[in-house]
Amino acid sequence: MTRTTAAPRVQDHGVESVAPLSRAAMAERLAGDIPDGWYVNLGIGIPLLVGNFIPEDREVILQSENGLLGMGPLQQPGELNTWIVNAGKQNVTLRTGAAIVHHADSFAMIRGGHLDLCVLGAFEVAENGDFANWTTSLTKAVPAVGGAMDLAAGAKRVWLLMDHTSKDGTSKLVKTCTLPLTAVTAVKRIYTNLAVIDVSERGFEVLDIVPGLSFEGLQARTGAKLHRPGG
Repeated sequence: MTRTTAAPRVQDHGVESVAPLSRAAMAERLAGDIPDGWYVNLGIGIPLLVGNFIPEDREVILQSENGLLGMGPLQQPGELNTWIVNAGKQNVTLRTGAAIVHHADSFAMIRGGHLDLCVLGAFEVAENGDFANWTTSLTKAVPAVGGAMDLAAGAKRVWLLMDHTSKDGTSKLVKTCTLPLTAVTAVKRIYTNLAVIDVSERGFEVLDIVPGLSFEGLQARTGAKLHRPGG
């Protein structure tokens, strides 16, 4: 159901000078937390960068919904094989032992609960784990939820990789989502350019904050109450 109320606006009043993480640094931060042996799907957008930062001593099997199992990092200039692409149509490499499967088989993996983790982007995420990440008419594009609904329902856990606020300072972490939902109570963890936050029974529980930003400064940029771990 679409809600019409506006999301809370959180303004940066310059109390703290903060250098947010780059998208590459955000992806690297998340990649370091993926346990050995997990099967992981990477959604379109910033999540696709995660494949470039999987530690070499760790076996993480990356799955792409267009039919790749064992996906590697993005291809480098000069070595392009235009037949091998991820769900975002970027040219990628394949790990030793990788498989290319039919689209239907790929979604059987997703819907069958065989993925340990799905990493997605989002426009909004609520303190109870609801999230909205699909294109709507508000963005002047063709509406399309795509495979995100299958991934959110089928993966054992969902982590989001996203900017903490929009360009005008509006928080993307909110008490209640205002955009059409992709899934309810699905998100377990959020990686932003400012922090790492778990979604617990209490709501948003802060695990890590970028250097130079205080807990209070992060709260000022967040549209819902934050909690300290165990506090």
